[in-house]
Amino acid sequence: MPCFHRANIAYGTGFRYFTGVMPELPEVETVRRGLAPVLEGRCLRRVEQRRPDLRIPFPENFAARLQGQRVKRLDRLGKYILARLEDGNVWVIHLGMSGRMVIDPPGFSDGAAAPGRHDHVIIETDQGRRIRFNDARRFGLMTLLPESEIATHPLFRDLGLEPLGNDFNGVALAAALRGKKTPIKSALLDQHVVAGLGNIYVCESLYHAGIAPLRQAHRVAAAAKGAQAENLARAIRQVLGDAIAAGGSSLRDHVQPSGELGYFQHRFAVYGREGEPCPGCDCDVRRKGGIKRIVQSGRSTFYCAIRQR
Repeated sequence: MPCFHRANIAYGTGFRYFTGVMPELPEVETVRRGLAPVLEGRCLRRVEQRRPDLRIPFPENFAARLQGQRVKRLDRLGKYILARLEDGNVWVIHLGMSGRMVIDPPGFSDGAAAPGRHDHVIIETDQGRRIRFNDARRFGLMTLLPESEIATHPLFRDLGLEPLGNDFNGVALAAALRGKKTPIKSALLDQHVVAGLGNIYVCESLYHAGIAPLRQAHRVAAAAKGAQAENLARAIRQVLGDAIAAGGSSLRDHVQPSGELGYFQHRFAVYGREGEPCPGCDCDVRRKGGIKRIVQSGRSTFYCAIRQR
């Protein structure tokens, strides 16, 4: 039963483009966890949609359909946040390159935190909290989908393995990599293989698994009767878990909903550290050159040529 029903829709203009780093699974999971105490179980008392589109147009009557609904729970699927609503719909959120869900402190109504130019959706809950979706580049998206259509919707139907799911292990990863004659780095970036991974955490995971980024994916699947895939799956889970515990990585745009920065960037083993020694390095960096940087499919790859084979 809707707990409130009202919608205000206003439209603005303006577009700016920046290059940056796409939030990956740990950043999205950090945002989900930050939003959960404020949104789960709460009614969306007021929703304001301040422009007609982001990366894609908002669905028709988006604000009116969202407003008045109660959020049952927040889930994450790959790089998407799914807010499951009481009416059977799912509010889908993707942060894009620069999207932020900002939770204002109590007392926002005193005018101290007026909406900014890039605050495209504003939500107020029945508990008196305000959440703003801020996206300078407008590469994010928000939409509403029936819960029954999530599994078959084009946004989700081809997503690969969920790396923090109970079914993610060496056997499942080897099966997903089998027959892929592409570099392992490229294969792991493919959202049809593993959902949620991006450039940072693939570089870090390959380092911790001791696998060179140029190795063929199908060879990783077959190596040592699956042992290498098991090591890689374990490294992926460990790296993602450590990054989530650190609040993600804040390189340019990512902040937690509270406004705090993530700090996993201070623990990178290889990413962004070209020419430096890797952790525990005992080789002659001046002679060996330290961490290497190459470009694969237009993206920088960082790795240790000594420890990754």
